[in-house]
Formats: sequence, C-alpha cells, structure tokens
Amino acid sequence: MLDPRSLYEVREDVAKEMVGQHPVLIVQLDGFIDAGQAGRLLRRHLLQHLDHDVLVEFDHDQLHDYRSRRPMMDYDGDHWARYRSRGLRIHRLTDETGEVFLLLSGPEPDVQWERACAAMIALIEQFDVRLVVSLTGIPGAVPHTRPVALNAHSTDPDLVRDEQAWFGKAEVQASFSAMLEYRLGERGHTAVGFEAFVPHYLTQAAFPQASLSLGVRVSQTTGLVIGFGPLEEAAGSNMAEIAEEVAGSAEAQEMVGQLEQQYDSLRADRGGLGFPPSVADELGRVPSADEIGAAFERFLAEQTDDNQDHDEEQGD
Repeated sequence: MLDPRSLYEVREDVAKEMVGQHPVLIVQLDGFIDAGQAGRLLRRHLLQHLDHDVLVEFDHDQLHDYRSRRPMMDYDGDHWARYRSRGLRIHRLTDETGEVFLLLSGPEPDVQWERACAAMIALIEQFDVRLVVSLTGIPGAVPHTRPVALNAHSTDPDLVRDEQAWFGKAEVQASFSAMLEYRLGERGHTAVGFEAFVPHYLTQAAFPQASLSLGVRVSQTTGLVIGFGPLEEAAGSNMAEIAEEVAGSAEAQEMVGQLEQQYDSLRADRGGLGFPPSVADELGRVPSADEIGAAFERFLAEQTDDNQDHDEEQGD
C-alpha cells in the first residue's frame, strides 16, 4: 500500500486550533444510498448555518473515477463558463455553544478504499476524535405520515443497547462509511451509524423529515447543540406538499393507507414499543402498490432542486 498520508493535506493553521479538542467526527458521503437526500440535507444545513473552515483536503484525483461519476460543467452561449469540481474534505465546525466538531463530506472514494480508510484512521488519531458518527437515508415500506424510524449500529454495543433492532444477520454491499466503522472497531475506536427509513415512494425526492430525525439523534448522541429551525420549516412545508398531492390521487391515498395500516399493526403488536428484527423484511418489502407509487414519486422528484450540492463544498 502506498503511504496513506500522501492522500491528504492538513491546513496547519486550522489544525493548531484543534489541540485538546477531542472532537466528534460526522461522516456523510455521496455515492452510495442516501434515500430522500436525508444525509445530504443535514450536511448542507450544517455547512450553511454553522461557522466552519476546511481542515483537511484529500487528493480527489487519486480516489475518484471521473468516467463513472462525471462532474458537471456550465456552457454559456459560445464557451465553457464553469467546471464544477467536487472534493473530499474534512471541515472543522463550531456548534452553538462553541464546541468544535468535524465533518467528512464529499464523494465516496471510488478506488483505494483500504488506503483511504488508513488515511482516515490516521487523521482520527491525530486529532484525538472521541466518536465517529455516520448517517444516511435508506428506503423502506413506511408511510410519510408516521414518525421517521432509525436503524442504529456501533462498535460499542452500549451505545445502541436501547435502540430498536431492525435487522438480524444479512450480507449487503459495502459502503466506505460502513467499512470505516468496521476498521475503527478493529482498532478500538468508538463509532456509531444511523440510517433513517424513508418511504420507498419518496426516495428520489428531498425528505427533510428524515434529515431532521438524523440531526436530532446526532445531537442526542454527541451532546452537540445544533439548531434545526430551517430543517423543521422545510419538513413542515414538505409534508404539506405531499399531503396536497396525495389528496389529489385516490391511488396514492390507497397506497399510503396500506402502509399506515401495516406500520400501526406492527407497532400495536409490540405495545407501541417498536418492531422486532423479524419484521424487517416486511418494512423493507416494496408492496404491490409500487406501480402506483412510481407516478407519485416522479411527481415529487420533479419538485427537487436539480442543482442540489454541486456548489456546496467548494471551499470554506
């Protein structure tokens, strides 16, 4: 393996201010599953509303497959006006009480996972990170009219002992975030991950309700003080838009009603305490009304911002 340290550059002026901080590191990467843009919207919220600086810049050319995920460019009449580069970065942020924490964001590495993972572990140890938190959204057969459910996992069982168990044993495709959590556990570091369940018919649209649930859980787990007012407003507006669309379609109402009945029935069987692992297949199964929901999903997807995050992380 080539030296992992040659994959990144640390901004020493920012690093000097990290001495003695013992920060939390939040990990949110593009490229794998992020249903409803759950993780992405939370990341955007953090970078838009909290003071931040770039702490670490990765050598994106070594980690990215440009032909599989091509960057965007702007064309203006008779010339190319802009090349929208993306990069993998660690930002230093400050919460509302002045506590410093870190955010790894950008495209998931396409290649050299082991080397990139070794680089991340070196940085985690260099900055004495006390807890790594990964987050994303995953699709599920759940209705938008019920509270957002979260799946949790950790290298420390005590951190998720009181969390609802959604899955038993399974073999799934890896993500870089999952691999990083696993490698951290091997090294004795503490890491935890949260996935928000997003209604399967809304996976391609923005679903800020899931982002808000992830943000609240991150705050509860880490003690970080973060205001979520804009996300709360976005979630309220989003619910109103979805309700209006559902009201105009008998088929959509039927689909949502079926999901509500399934959700409520499963909760009732547990006295409202949550779902046992045995029902994971039910919640992950796409119902026969999926064809109905496809038209609903297409409508909502058209309401999203096509530009999303191309400009979000282009510097400090």
